[in-house]
Amino acid sequence: MRLSIVLFDGFTALDVVGGYEVLANVPGVEAEFVAASPGVVATDTRRLGVLAYRSLAELTECDILYVPGGPGVVRALADPAFLDRLMALHTTATWTLGVCNGVALLAAAGILTAGRSATTNWGWRERVAGYGVDVVAERFHRDGTVITAAGVSASVDGALFLAGLIGGEDVARLIQLGIEYFPAPPSYLSPDVASVSEEMKDIVRAFERGPAAARLTQPAVFAAGMS
Repeated sequence: MRLSIVLFDGFTALDVVGGYEVLANVPGVEAEFVAASPGVVATDTRRLGVLAYRSLAELTECDILYVPGGPGVVRALADPAFLDRLMALHTTATWTLGVCNGVALLAAAGILTAGRSATTNWGWRERVAGYGVDVVAERFHRDGTVITAAGVSASVDGALFLAGLIGGEDVARLIQLGIEYFPAPPSYLSPDVASVSEEMKDIVRAFERGPAAARLTQPAVFAAGMS
């Protein structure tokens, strides 16, 4: 199965790498990274890049369409050609996986329509619901052939769930053991985001509007530094 992971300027690294580490280890899956143009695509921090070997225009079909999130989603939402390509690829895919606020791209592209259900990053629930999508507060969620995962680290959860659907529970168990995925984080916060102060939420939301987001206008400089 061809796993096509879509990159765009300003994606969040763990949105991609977490799910990649799971799905690339499913027997028979071949992973590839694609973007609007081949080359290094910068993450939101501008300190890491991933090489896309193929352009979206070259890609006519895939088996698993993987769409991450990140601050760059805001710009991608305003790109009709990009959204059209996502929809076209979704129609060829057996599975589509959306991570974090990348779920908004699925909604904007028409992959998630009114009446369908999905999860997403806590800060984007209202925006995704604005497309008529029934947003659920879960780590991962399935609606037909579309799997969605909540914020960033949930890329692992969503991908592990999908790995079980593709390869069976035994394969999923082996992958979970192989990446030693038994979450037991320090208890700094309750997993109930509703209990977190608005002040803390505002600091996190500001990431999209702050210096890191402003640097999204400098992909050429970043690429030059990586060469």
